[in-house]
Amino acid sequence: MSTRLPESGIVLAPLAGGPTTPELAAAVTDAGGLGFLAAGYLTPEVFADQVRQARALTPGVLGANLFCVHEEVVHEEAIAAYAAELAPEATRLGVELGEPRFDDDDYAAKLAVVLEASVEVVSFTFGCPSMDDIARLQTAGAEVWVTVTSAAEAIDAAACGADVLVAQGAEAGGHRGAWRDDGTDLPLLELLADVRDACDTPLVATGGIGDTAGVLEALDAGAAAVQAGTAFLLCPEAGTSEPHRAMLARPGVTAITRAFTGRRARGIVNEFMREHPHAPSAYPHVHHLTAPLRAAARAAGDAERINLWAGVRFATARAVPAADVVASLRA
Repeated sequence: MSTRLPESGIVLAPLAGGPTTPELAAAVTDAGGLGFLAAGYLTPEVFADQVRQARALTPGVLGANLFCVHEEVVHEEAIAAYAAELAPEATRLGVELGEPRFDDDDYAAKLAVVLEASVEVVSFTFGCPSMDDIARLQTAGAEVWVTVTSAAEAIDAAACGADVLVAQGAEAGGHRGAWRDDGTDLPLLELLADVRDACDTPLVATGGIGDTAGVLEALDAGAAAVQAGTAFLLCPEAGTSEPHRAMLARPGVTAITRAFTGRRARGIVNEFMREHPHAPSAYPHVHHLTAPLRAAARAAGDAERINLWAGVRFATARAVPAADVVASLRA
């Protein structure tokens, strides 16, 4: 069993794009959970500063999540067609569309940050790091967690030396952690059964866990701990935007979409999702394309034009301190 799994069994999901803050990560750790920082979309300098801030706020164990993105062939014509489709959105919001392009989210520089800062747990999403990178982290004293969405990914991650597998069920909010944007979505309990049969690496379960009943189900299915994200979005320590908070507090449904980033992700259904159902599979190209739209809409408080990442049980989220959420989830 991993020595870094929290005794409470509660892990904060890395909520990239704003919701994760040093204050939220530290509060979860101080409450007996494992707080995570999210490197995604930050510059290496800002990420390093957030690690320093979190270190100053808690003496406990912290985790950090990195994107592990590999360039794949994309259809330029499909991206251009989607840009043309979005042009009226840009005009309406008074901005220009961004330039679609590939980048690896400054992977090497962010890996250097976690190594230099001696972050205790480093997790990866969208892929598995190389065996060399895993070995470097482990030699530096870090534990390596890899997000998986299938038994095949789990077998490969275990073979590369991952210490823990984060099994992400279809119910999870935000981006699918699948290594390929291919539409593989197993419900959490089914995924846990498949992965448990495939390898004996410790599992952290994530996806639609918003109450103690969900925690107990995951533990009974073989998980050693659970990772919750949506449950923390309304916490005062979270950096969740005001329009996002407002939509989380209202009735609604979630669905999986590529409309905002070109990669499948679950969010609360809004007008943008309904009006743009055929975005191409092209990440992070579409993310860069729509970034100015989302920034302008967020600044204007327009919840119908921003990504509202949330899991299927977002209605269970409460606007209470992070410590209270950890306490409410403890099995």
